[in-house]
Amino acid sequence: MIRANLARRLWLGVLVAAFTLAGAAPMRAAVFNPETFTLDNGLQVVVVPNHRAPVVAHMVWYRVGAADEPLGKSGIAHFLEHLMFKGTKTVPPGAFSDTVARLGGNENAFTAQDYTAYFQAVAVEHLETVMRLEADRMANLVLTDEAVLPERDVILEERRSRIGNDPGAELGEMTRATLFLHHPYRIPIIGWENEIRRLTTEDAVDFYETWYAPNNAIVVISGDVTAEEVRPMAERTYGKLARRPVPDRARVEEPAQTAPRRVVLESPRVEQPSWSRLYLAPSYNRAKDGEAYALEVLAEILGGGPTSRLYRRLVVEDQVAAGAGAYYSGDALDLGTFGFYATPRPDGDVEAVEAAVEAEIEHLLKDGVSADEVESAKRRLQAGAIKARDSLFGPARAIGAALTTGGTIAEIEAWPERIGAVTAEQVHAAARAVLRPESSVTGVLLPEPTS
Repeated sequence: MIRANLARRLWLGVLVAAFTLAGAAPMRAAVFNPETFTLDNGLQVVVVPNHRAPVVAHMVWYRVGAADEPLGKSGIAHFLEHLMFKGTKTVPPGAFSDTVARLGGNENAFTAQDYTAYFQAVAVEHLETVMRLEADRMANLVLTDEAVLPERDVILEERRSRIGNDPGAELGEMTRATLFLHHPYRIPIIGWENEIRRLTTEDAVDFYETWYAPNNAIVVISGDVTAEEVRPMAERTYGKLARRPVPDRARVEEPAQTAPRRVVLESPRVEQPSWSRLYLAPSYNRAKDGEAYALEVLAEILGGGPTSRLYRRLVVEDQVAAGAGAYYSGDALDLGTFGFYATPRPDGDVEAVEAAVEAEIEHLLKDGVSADEVESAKRRLQAGAIKARDSLFGPARAIGAALTTGGTIAEIEAWPERIGAVTAEQVHAAARAVLRPESSVTGVLLPEPTS
């Protein structure tokens, strides 16, 4: 997914520079000031007090995602996310959602490559109710063919509507499958259609029993509460669940890449051509010597809004593109990506856009960035980190995503400082290390030629 706007990229910086929490002693961090404790069964609980309104966001994060699926079972993590709403031994199908709605709240869930999360927003007096409901389905989910097989058809229709009917999504899926030669990040989160069709009730039960345990979960609560208030509720609900063995997250390593690749998709449904390029990049969890922070600054310089290099050159000065930018996605347990994108003007063409982006990349690799560009980018990123606490769900999403992808509390405390320490030389070095043709895939979306 292209993360083009400034706010989204600023948020990613907070996502990946976050928390690892253990023990019972409260800890303080620079951005979110979390209060934390761990139950005897291994469940981590993080509380971010925010007393602006009498509401709370409650999120349960599992350290398992699409990249942890058994070979040939693509889509099972996302499938199970749907099935978690099918009821337990004591809560009938649909009753979970009905209860949250009756309480005036809202709820949903999502699956990513490295985690699966479930969330609710309710008035603070209903927090223990949703905690009890989530704890119940963490251990007592009931799955039968009558519930599972119709939901499989729902997933297939979701894939048809989200991927099959969207050429841009099809191209993105093929581009990612080409970027990663071996690592499971190449497989779409929703799964391949032929494998979704073969998923069974037994597959879902096996995945649930393997990964859904309190010692493989994190509960993050943001809102009008304190850890002192939350702890007895957590003990009464989640604390009753038994710890269970959970396997290591074994992932294959991506091999060395030796040649650039190109994916071109032509479709009669395409009205506006587009161009993109992805490079493999270290994630925050894999980067060394501040490289991830330098990549954040580089993405801000290249693609951080209307004053960025790409927008200024391609859209304003040369007028070959209607839009252009760059982004760094470092919020992964394993490898991240660095991307470029551009859309030609209605009277333009993809070739001119590609040539213009490549010229900017060549200029960057040859001459680097200026100290003034770096200082300006750092100020914008740091300002975004200061504002990160403002929303109800924002802190809960940031902390949960970070905990499931290897972040530490020291990193979140030091994030603004580490961004501030990035130099022009480090940005130039990171660009040279990452923007290598042999570790890239170019994606081109075109209208189908007329005969």
